[in-house]
Amino acid sequence: MRLENTGIEDIVVDLKPLDHITGKHAFIRAGQWDYERVTYDYKIGSKEKNITYYVRIQGYALEGDVDRRNAVIKLLPPLLGKHYYPHGIEYGEEENFPESLVERANTLASKLADELTSFKKEVTENN
Repeated sequence: MRLENTGIEDIVVDLKPLDHITGKHAFIRAGQWDYERVTYDYKIGSKEKNITYYVRIQGYALEGDVDRRNAVIKLLPPLLGKHYYPHGIEYGEEENFPESLVERANTLASKLADELTSFKKEVTENN
């Protein structure tokens, strides 16, 4: 499920402060990156058997290289997903998410966006 109007989408920020701030908010990048893209996940446990929820923040490099930690990242709208063990995470709109979970995910993403705003970079027309 795509989370709308959280303030995350289209933020452009350097990778180093992005890694630091997402880590402060318990979003983990771990090995989820390549040279041009990053993914941060926030894990939310569930009482449902073999179900875990994730709030996912994704971004891609407008310039620089993630591996060299000099990338400038543009963030995409956050996602709320449901992990079905052992099959994987589903983000589809047909997924049924409890309203309290959707509110929590929106709050997490909005708080992250608020803190990232002070590190925002202006995008030039070349990017």
